[in-house]
Amino acid sequence: MTEHLIRYGGGFGPRVIERAAGAYVYDTEGRAILDFTSGQMSAVLGHAHPDIVATVSRQVAELDHLFSGMVSPPLLELGGRLAETLPPQLSKMMLLTTGAESNEAAIKLAKLFTGGFEIVSFDRSWHGMTAGASAATYSAGRRGYGPAIPGNLVLPTPHAYRSPFRHPDGSYDWEAELDYGFGLVDQQSSGSLAACLVEPILSSGGIVDLPLGYLARLREHCDRRGMLLILDEAQTGLGRTGTMYAFERDGVAPDILTLSKTLGAGLPVAATITTPEIEQACFDRGFLFFTTHVSDPLAAAVGLTVLDVIRRDDLVARAAKLGALLRERLEALESSYDVVGDVRGRGLLQGLELVTDKASKTPADGLGQEITRRCLEAGLHLNIVQLPGMGGIFRLAPPLTIGEDELHAGLDILDAAIGGALGGASTRA
Repeated sequence: MTEHLIRYGGGFGPRVIERAAGAYVYDTEGRAILDFTSGQMSAVLGHAHPDIVATVSRQVAELDHLFSGMVSPPLLELGGRLAETLPPQLSKMMLLTTGAESNEAAIKLAKLFTGGFEIVSFDRSWHGMTAGASAATYSAGRRGYGPAIPGNLVLPTPHAYRSPFRHPDGSYDWEAELDYGFGLVDQQSSGSLAACLVEPILSSGGIVDLPLGYLARLREHCDRRGMLLILDEAQTGLGRTGTMYAFERDGVAPDILTLSKTLGAGLPVAATITTPEIEQACFDRGFLFFTTHVSDPLAAAVGLTVLDVIRRDDLVARAAKLGALLRERLEALESSYDVVGDVRGRGLLQGLELVTDKASKTPADGLGQEITRRCLEAGLHLNIVQLPGMGGIFRLAPPLTIGEDELHAGLDILDAAIGGALGGASTRA
């Protein structure tokens, strides 16, 4: 079936999907499958949302693509509309297509503005597959391709469940871990630090939520070293976590913000947003990022529609409400099964980590694969992190438009799949 396809991240799924609507995808045999990953963690409005369908149909007929030096009404409006949702200093936008591309632009802006070239990111990070973004990605994909771009340095991921940094009472000591990490950065650095690039919640890294207060301390470390802070909100932006942007919880704004997946609601739309000061300085120094689809009117129109629907339907508050329901159900699984070691995340981006038992915390990759298979057979697609040592971590990111009954139905399937994989009620904690 897939003999003519290059495999790019493990094998392909066993079903061929031919259409999608709302929170469901449908295979070629007509089976409905609840989509708890919103496509690739992108379709925040669900599949085939009527407003998106109408926008794309209209915009393709009117104006979909231009010479990259031209501007269009949708582009100008999107820049203003995004600025309205952000702290006042984040008011300069570049419209692109993918998350990797938005991070490439952010990295180049940071290097040009600071005059440095060193980029710091987490040791479980994922920022994209293009050159600069992949050099700042540590969770996978580093072996066999030769040297990465010079100047990429690493910080320990603040993983409360697994970090060895502990207070005497056993609680997580993220402050000591962060200070230790920057001590290592200082030892590694050649004195040319440009930026720290992080996700507020590491998604591919295992749904690792930064502790409250971490971003503020990280900001202090960056400021002390003359570095910019870049936040990659590809998966956390636009309501997904129960706030419009994940950084709002901490009250810490970045110097550069990158958006992608959620901004296009499943279509290729991304943006890099920064301050007038950074934009002006980089323009004066000849900033170049002239790509084929930069500033395309079709992408801008889609982004505008996404913002319209999120505001009109109050989807940020909805994500917070449904996220609380999701957390309640996941914590019930954690209480019920000894193999559910941890629940983490925010809003409608949450994770569940499987272990062989709570005492050892040994990753249960094989069990994760078996539960994934059982869920799909029962009509639920959820994503297991396909990285070494993380095969027991589920990412749950259903659309912000999912119904409560659909959310419960999917979680019922997950509960039954865990119980079935373990042989029934005798395995309960």
